[in-house]
Amino acid sequence: MQRLQKIMWHMGAVVVAAGGLADTSAAQDAYPNQNIKIIVPFSAGGGNDITARLLGEHMRRLMGQSVIVDNRPGANAMIGTQVVAKAAPDGYTLLVASGEIAVNPHLYKNMAYDWDRDLAPITMLVTVPNVLVVNLDVPAKNVQELIAYAKTNPKVTFSSAGIGNPTQLAAELFNKMAGVKFLHVPYKGVAPALADVMGKSITMTFSSIGAALPLIEGGKLRAIAVTSLKRVPMMPNVPAVAEYPPLAGYELVNFFGFYAPANTSENIVRKLNTTAGQILREAEVVARLRDLGFEPAPNTPEQFRAFIRAESKKYARIIVDANVKLDTN
Repeated sequence: MQRLQKIMWHMGAVVVAAGGLADTSAAQDAYPNQNIKIIVPFSAGGGNDITARLLGEHMRRLMGQSVIVDNRPGANAMIGTQVVAKAAPDGYTLLVASGEIAVNPHLYKNMAYDWDRDLAPITMLVTVPNVLVVNLDVPAKNVQELIAYAKTNPKVTFSSAGIGNPTQLAAELFNKMAGVKFLHVPYKGVAPALADVMGKSITMTFSSIGAALPLIEGGKLRAIAVTSLKRVPMMPNVPAVAEYPPLAGYELVNFFGFYAPANTSENIVRKLNTTAGQILREAEVVARLRDLGFEPAPNTPEQFRAFIRAESKKYARIIVDANVKLDTN
């Protein structure tokens, strides 16, 4: 009798476990069945935020659930990123973040999360090439002339959107590969960094194309080159830095990516990847993103993780070579 009871108990346990697995599988298959929140670790209105809202708008259409964009700015994107890193891995709290995710580990000590451990990359959304612009008093019209100008003018300055920002790192990589030394002047954001180049108190800057293009087209700044390996559709007549043979291979682009918390089920990650990829291939979305200076670049979760790891190594080398340090850690 006792043996029979044990057998019955084990059979019941197996049935319950199987039922639990079925419930879990059903929940994943039914995903999403409630509102989705996308955390943006920057203030509203920037490129990262605009991309997240465009993504959310089309996710709502394709997935049948409301998508709420929640801006959590601060600490160089670490506040909002930490929210997602610590969130439940159920697919309802997601992240759209920029290249700082690969930069911050090399600038800050004792971070509260490790992106590679605590986040599940879903897909890259866009790459964001920068454009190198100079003020109108600078005689250089191309990369070769700018390098020659810098070698005869030791006080050539460049502005950036902040210490450790990808706009600084683009210039530091240029310094190393070109054998020049532009002097860094950090600002709190892209707008003031551009304003002082336009005002001619700063020689040059690397800026997002979306921010700089109106000033270039208005004749207030001169475009020298873009930082992607190839020319970009918005500025087909502006060469890539890498087209100048001594700087072949130069490339430094920002990127916006889509993430879930680590341990989110593969089914959910794949569904989000497929949905985002579909959105990023729609003609209307492609046109809108390219108008902002962004290039849609969907890929697989595995490809995206490998990309971030490679970019992190690249940023680490630039930061060490240029001795980039924050005022506080």
